[in-house]
Amino acid sequence: MPLKVHFGEKGNNTFIQSKNFTGIINYLKENKIDSAFIETNVLYRGERTTREKHLKLAKDHGFTELPIIIADGEHGEDFEEVEINKKNFSKCKVGKEVANKKQLIVLSHFKGHILAGFGGAIKQLGMGCASRGGKLAQHANSVPKINFFKCKGCSACAKKCPQNAIIVNRKAKINKDKCVGCASCMAICPQGAIYHSWLGSMTKSFNERLAEYAYAAAKGKNNIYITFAFNITKNCDCEGHDMKPIAKDIGVFASTDPVAIDKACLDILDKNSGRVVFKRGRYTLDYGEKIGLGSKEYELVEID
Repeated sequence: MPLKVHFGEKGNNTFIQSKNFTGIINYLKENKIDSAFIETNVLYRGERTTREKHLKLAKDHGFTELPIIIADGEHGEDFEEVEINKKNFSKCKVGKEVANKKQLIVLSHFKGHILAGFGGAIKQLGMGCASRGGKLAQHANSVPKINFFKCKGCSACAKKCPQNAIIVNRKAKINKDKCVGCASCMAICPQGAIYHSWLGSMTKSFNERLAEYAYAAAKGKNNIYITFAFNITKNCDCEGHDMKPIAKDIGVFASTDPVAIDKACLDILDKNSGRVVFKRGRYTLDYGEKIGLGSKEYELVEID
């Protein structure tokens, strides 16, 4: 029974470390259940772009207790097209080793995400189980924009861009043909000059595509979802630098429903914080419920 995890980008220190999974791993071993860590390669260039680099990073970050499976092969070429026949996709490109499994334990870190709004079980399924081609399909038409007047031409975005899609000639300019919509430039810009049309159809479409890919990754499986809602940061574990939590830890959540567990995390976070922490991305839950990914209704049972 594979454990779907995120190994964290190089330089990141707030990803959920493997020591938090020791109890689960010991239980599987004691019951003679074969297991492995499973993950897919990322879309952009970096230490998780190829299987070889990805495996090294995973081990460097302490994921040594189990074998490691990179589900979509060396360069993202190993995938299965899972038929879903939804609004945005009729088929989704899911990492082959994920598509062929009957059950996953999906271990997610609850935190913010610059494009999705927040990341939890649905994002771990939808983006985390997609092949590189599947990730690209979800990011399609997600090219950020640059405010000409705010841009100081400092080149921070160009240096950060994993695709070399930004050219700076006094002002930054994004090459739309090279951009893969990862939004790394938005996170790094010190002037806040790079932005997205968050309220437009572009973002709504991304939420839908993410939910549809989550549906594909979960199709035909009896998954278990466990979400670690601590070290809650503004951005995701793909950011290769130190980040500080923006809210207090709220605990560990478990469910068999990816929509319900994400909704519960959001609700408890807002309740404990006395405010709406992650305002964007909640449409993903609405759309996920609509297409049959799960339900926003849940019963919260607290265990001391």
